[in-house]
Amino acid sequence: MSHQQDRVRPSGSATALNEAYDTALLDLDGVVYAGGEAIVHAVDSLAAARAGGMHLAYVTNNALRTPDAVAEHLTELGVPAEPSDVITSAQAVARLVADQLPSGARVLAIGGEGLRVALRERGLEPVESADDDPAAVVQGYGGPDMTWGRFAEASYAVRRGLPWFASNTDLTIPGARGIAPGNGAAVEVVRIATGAEPQVAGKPLPPMHRETVLRTGAQRPIVVGDRLDTDIEGAFNGGVDSLLVLTGVTDAAQILAAPPEHRPTYVDRDLRGLLTGQPEVTPDMDAYRCGGWTALVRGDALALEGEGDALDGLRALCAAAWAFAGAGVCGLDAGKALASLRL
Repeated sequence: MSHQQDRVRPSGSATALNEAYDTALLDLDGVVYAGGEAIVHAVDSLAAARAGGMHLAYVTNNALRTPDAVAEHLTELGVPAEPSDVITSAQAVARLVADQLPSGARVLAIGGEGLRVALRERGLEPVESADDDPAAVVQGYGGPDMTWGRFAEASYAVRRGLPWFASNTDLTIPGARGIAPGNGAAVEVVRIATGAEPQVAGKPLPPMHRETVLRTGAQRPIVVGDRLDTDIEGAFNGGVDSLLVLTGVTDAAQILAAPPEHRPTYVDRDLRGLLTGQPEVTPDMDAYRCGGWTALVRGDALALEGEGDALDGLRALCAAAWAFAGAGVCGLDAGKALASLRL
């Protein structure tokens, strides 16, 4: 499997991705659903990928809900799933804690039911107070109703010198009404109060990838996500390929400006990209061609010529932007080129 460290253009695949890879490691928010509702084309695309023999695993940094609850929600949306198909950052952090504490150890759990269930699964006993003689503190997203007193409990325990763990450090989380503070924002509260640094398990860090591979047994996985700094960087850190879909938080301009660790192997509009091959981007002197488009640099700006599928134009622009960034050219203006695509 290729590593993305030296990627200067999106890769092509003559084979449909659901045939080239045995397991899709799918992010949820912004990929499968948004605001609790299925994203367009997600249900049919996942059904077709599964029918073709691809194993689907759902990998989320959200530690609030249990795998049972996530699987039930997916099934209600028309995406049949078992709890064993769901991997959460709560499970990853629980394993990280269990590797360092004896079985039966008490852990101050600052989070929701998903975190407490994951800790019990690893033989640990979640407690509610810093005065309950915990051996460690674990912090995970607890939902919008998490009270300030929970952060105070974490701070009391961390300032006593207890090891501190966090399921993930995503600063924001998407919701039905917009973008809300995520677990990373809550972690920052405790960090400011204590001056300490937690051990973090979730994407993009290795404990989450390890948990996913252990639970799925994937041999040729592909990470599918909408965030460059968690999904795509997590794939980079794990040395596996990735598909970025444009149904979530990342826009075209952010992809063009991505550093090497944030560059996806493939880019597509939505989960239909799992069912097709990916067009090759070919270099031609200082230009890059994909489909009917040619991308190149003119002065301090990216330029785009041709016509055809707008996504092919974006792939060509990525190749040009990434190549020139690797050559030390930064800050290319892509506004006019992107406007011509109308993505």
